[in-house]
Amino acid sequence: MTYKRLIPVLLLSLILFSSCGGARKAKMGTVAPEDAAVAAVVDRHYESEVDFNTLQGRLSLNYQTEERSQSVTVNFRMKKNDTIWMSGQLLGIPLAKVLITPNSVQFYEKISKTYFDGDFSLLSDLLGTPLDYEKVQNLLLGQTIYDLREERYKLTESSRGYQLQPEQEGFLKRMFLLDAGNYKALAQQLGQEQGNRSVTVTYPEYQKINNQLFPLQINIIASEGTQSTRIDMSFRNIEFNVPVSFPFSIPSGYEEISIE
Repeated sequence: MTYKRLIPVLLLSLILFSSCGGARKAKMGTVAPEDAAVAAVVDRHYESEVDFNTLQGRLSLNYQTEERSQSVTVNFRMKKNDTIWMSGQLLGIPLAKVLITPNSVQFYEKISKTYFDGDFSLLSDLLGTPLDYEKVQNLLLGQTIYDLREERYKLTESSRGYQLQPEQEGFLKRMFLLDAGNYKALAQQLGQEQGNRSVTVTYPEYQKINNQLFPLQINIIASEGTQSTRIDMSFRNIEFNVPVSFPFSIPSGYEEISIE
C-alpha cells in the first residue's frame, strides 16, 4: 500500500467506527422491568463518559492487511464536540495532518503531495451508512457509536458484561458490550449482510486519568468479503484541559484526491 493510499484508509477506518453523551436520560417507552434494567445500564454508560474540554496526547497506530503492516506515530488533540486534530509521523518524518470538525473532513499527505477537503457525505456513500463527527468522537472516548437512548434495546447479561442489541434490526446489525463494573464499552460490532461487511471494535484496556477512564488501547477489525484490515491504536501521555491549537493549512501545489 502506498503512502498516498495509507492515510485515506486510516482516516476512513477512524470515521467508520467512531456521539458524545449528554445529560439526557434513557427513554425506553415503557416501565416494564426489562426496560427498567436496560435504562439503568444505559444511564450508567453515559454517566461514565469522560468529562473534559480539551485533550492532547500521542498515539501509536498500526495498520495491517494481508499484504503489509505499517506503524505511524500520531500527535493527537481534541476540543470536545468541536475539533479532532492529528499529525502523523513515520520514522520521525512528518507524514500527514488530519482535521475533523462537525462540518468538514480535511487531510493532506506530504510524501505524495495530495489532499482531501470535503464533508462526511463521500465517506457515508462509500460505506452505506450515515457518518458524522459524533461517531468519530465516540469511538475515541470509549462510548457506543450509536446513541443507546434513541431506540429500544434488548439486554443480555454474561460474565463478560452487559450486551445490548436493538429490538428491531435494520440493514445494519449492531451489538454493544459494556463492562459490568465501569459501564465503558468493551466491544462494538456493526455488520451489513449486503456486501458482507463487518466491523468489530474492542477496548482491551482503559487508563485512569484524573480519576476518569480513557481508552489505553483500541483495536479495529474491518472485513469486506474475504479481505480484512486491522488497526490497533495505543494512547499515551493523555492530558485534559490544556491549551491546544490546531494548525492546519493545505500546502499549495498539492493534488486533490478522493477516497476510493
